[in-house]
Amino acid sequence: MELTQEQRLFRQTLRDFVDKDIRPVAQEWEATDRYPAEIVEKMKDMGLFGLTVPEEYGGFGADMVSFALVFEEISKGWMGVAGTLGSHSLAAWMITRHGTPEQRERFLPELATGIRRSGIGLTEPGAGTDLQGITTTARREGDVYVVNGAKTWITNARHADPLPVLVKTAQTTPAHQGMSVLLVERDTPGFSVLRDLPKLGYKGTESCEVLLQDARVPVANLLGGVEGRGMQQVLSGLETGRINVAARALGIAQAAYDESMGYAARRQAFGRPIHDFQAIQLKLADLAIKVQAARLMVYWAASRADAGQRVDLESGMAKVLASEAAQECSLIAMQIHGGYGYSREFIVERLYRDAPLMMIGEGTNDILRVVIAQALTSGKGSIG
Repeated sequence: MELTQEQRLFRQTLRDFVDKDIRPVAQEWEATDRYPAEIVEKMKDMGLFGLTVPEEYGGFGADMVSFALVFEEISKGWMGVAGTLGSHSLAAWMITRHGTPEQRERFLPELATGIRRSGIGLTEPGAGTDLQGITTTARREGDVYVVNGAKTWITNARHADPLPVLVKTAQTTPAHQGMSVLLVERDTPGFSVLRDLPKLGYKGTESCEVLLQDARVPVANLLGGVEGRGMQQVLSGLETGRINVAARALGIAQAAYDESMGYAARRQAFGRPIHDFQAIQLKLADLAIKVQAARLMVYWAASRADAGQRVDLESGMAKVLASEAAQECSLIAMQIHGGYGYSREFIVERLYRDAPLMMIGEGTNDILRVVIAQALTSGKGSIG
């Protein structure tokens, strides 16, 4: 597929932003786990926090291919920054798609500008892939829900306002019929951020543990206004979330390719650039093949979403392929760089640490393979 002229211009704007505002500071700030506040402010100015907010609420209303381009290009510079935008975009999409008219009017205009930011509160210390196993509960008392539980690995936890939180509003069989999403605002009594989790990669962006202890959330903040729809709301959001993660993985893979091509041209051995040696040529070819296959898969999934199709199959396939390409390409890049690839002075070391998260976030690759197979065997999806 080919990008439209508008998409190519948009991509160039993103590349200029990354070259000017991200690349010069990425190595230093990532090494110290510094929150990229200045970059966040620039993304606000560019309107990127409104990617999934309709124009009528002041947002960008971006098509999904352009959405993917944002995460690909930013991740080429620093994947952690893209993560800050990713969780916010997922939350805004869920409010756009599932919120009541009052919720959309209240939250979306400020989410579009980044005055408000958001994330998504799904994972718990004892429940990740098995979301029906969450233990966070919400008991209704008059016009409020009293919420008790803990969430973990929450991106943007300190800045989220509101934070969509998956809870159990009823004990049912099957469990998903009693699950709902509450929009928990930052100043809610009983809501607290406990700590930042130490991580191998994905530095700069916060990943926190959150506690809800008799937190009182207004009934008006029940997403969609009807109990029992939380699992469906979350799963529909994760379809687009996986395009985001797949595009971030693609950015990592492309950066690994770019760094390897540049290094192989500069590095001399036996009086010649190392890209003249067949062993390096084979690795460069593998990089190019994996990167381009991932790109086509990501853009295909995004274009299917733009056509109004359900994309649980397509986004799952794109996420699996692109995330594994990112992992493989970052390792190949490290091998091409030799000893320098193991040094924190070189970008490929950071890519190697960032890549594994892409195989875990928004559904592990193992569970996504099950989702893909079930879609195929049920007849809901097909290939060829």
